[in-house]
Amino acid sequence: MSRNGKVVQGQHVQSDKLAVAKRLRREMTGPERTLWRLLRGNALDGFHFRRQQDIEGYIVDFYCDVAKLAIQLDGTVHRDQGECDESRDRAISRRGVRVLRISNEAILDSEAVVEYIRDALRTSSKPNP
Repeated sequence: MSRNGKVVQGQHVQSDKLAVAKRLRREMTGPERTLWRLLRGNALDGFHFRRQQDIEGYIVDFYCDVAKLAIQLDGTVHRDQGECDESRDRAISRRGVRVLRISNEAILDSEAVVEYIRDALRTSSKPNP
């Protein structure tokens, strides 16, 4: 994160959101840890991902600024909050960010998940870095 509080271009992040994001990075779920191992260090075709990124006041699990791609892992908490998730996705999409939702169970097939993310990166409006 940048020192001036701007982590997505043109957006200022509130300090309470930064604190929540830092806590979530320390307390990652098992599926988040698994996916992070596949994404970290520009391991996926050179694309840089961040964990627990604030976009429009919502914290997404993973975010690639170059591709304008947010990845949200959906565990059991998301089963009963469909309307809330749809509203969140619309707000993030208005910023030009595509939201990719992946179930926690899907992470078990990491090869398929990586290919799914690669497809999303290929169809991104931004070129490969």
